[in-house]
Amino acid sequence: MDGPVRSRLAYLSDFQFGAVNTETIEDALLHLAQLNEQAVQEAAGRMGSFRETRIVEFVFLLSEQWCLEKSVSYQAVEILERFMVQQAEDICRQATVQLREKTEPQSWKALKEQLFNKFILRLVSCVQLASKLSFHYKIISNGTVLSFLQSLGYVHTKEELLESELDVLKSLNFQINLPTPLAYVEMLLEVLGYNGCLVPAARLHATCLTLLDLVYLLHEPVYDSLLRASVENSRPSQLQGLWSICRASPASPWKASLSSLTQS
Repeated sequence: MDGPVRSRLAYLSDFQFGAVNTETIEDALLHLAQLNEQAVQEAAGRMGSFRETRIVEFVFLLSEQWCLEKSVSYQAVEILERFMVQQAEDICRQATVQLREKTEPQSWKALKEQLFNKFILRLVSCVQLASKLSFHYKIISNGTVLSFLQSLGYVHTKEELLESELDVLKSLNFQINLPTPLAYVEMLLEVLGYNGCLVPAARLHATCLTLLDLVYLLHEPVYDSLLRASVENSRPSQLQGLWSICRASPASPWKASLSSLTQS
């Protein structure tokens, strides 16, 4: 049995549901609901633009190669998208200022090359930062990251790795420890366990992880399908407003997972 599979099985076997008292669950549910409402209110129109299947797949495969928990891979995707959206907004803001001040703007080609050349480094930095948030403290060392990047043909120094991590942290105002859809899934499974669910919560947890993987990998078609079913209208113009809000909500993916469970 290889490392990634062994790590995933160990992660699942360590999970226990029903060990938390009801008062703690109520507090946690209220906190998650508040965070979800805040995420919806702060929804950006470009949320989801950096969740292409190949990007998410790259993060997932890299996390498996480094034997990281599933929560780390989800967190890394969330951090990466928020960072890239912030970068895009900064570029647009800078271009607006340059036009207003009638200074010579930096060419789009140069900006695109700058983003492209650093994208893999930023992606790896997001995975490394997410690993540092893991409850089991399996942190990826700089040596491991440098070796991986070198295998892809990217040569960087430890100082550049640290600078990349700091760039991500500063861009997001050091707010990277936000709940992922997995947090909502696990909390709901805890509630289902107390309410006498017929299927063991541990088995549902494993199924939900697989469904969450699919939701992340097939982000746009899954969300589009859910929205069409919600409003019973297939015209994109009427779905556009709901689309950006739904993508910004961390609770939406677990709703997709539960929808699949209830229909199976």
